[in-house]
Amino acid sequence: MNNVFTDMDYQDTIRAAALAFLERHQGEHLGDLGQFMSRTIDHLVESLEVKEPLATRLACLAYSDLQTINSRQRIDRKASSEYTVVITDPVRGCSWSVHAYLIYEHLIAVGHGTRLTPAT
Repeated sequence: MNNVFTDMDYQDTIRAAALAFLERHQGEHLGDLGQFMSRTIDHLVESLEVKEPLATRLACLAYSDLQTINSRQRIDRKASSEYTVVITDPVRGCSWSVHAYLIYEHLIAVGHGTRLTPAT
């Protein structure tokens, strides 16, 4: 019975390491999920000596966790203005105020290979 708990602790630890890696590097792979996941799996295999099948499974689970984290932030329309966007994370209880010109400069004007659709 102890081996089951030890295995789960190990897997939880590796999954957390994969999530931390994904969070740190998600901005580097905005358009290529395959490369992002491959890099994460390679990190687990090379740095933490995890066998590849387990690394693949835990990286996929960690990516699912990352998607959940990334989708919980919301725009607070009442607190936002035409020049400032307020983003809230209700789970962490945090709010961020971002000037519209920063969004334009860093996401739209630069491009970064993202596919933005103009609102008409």
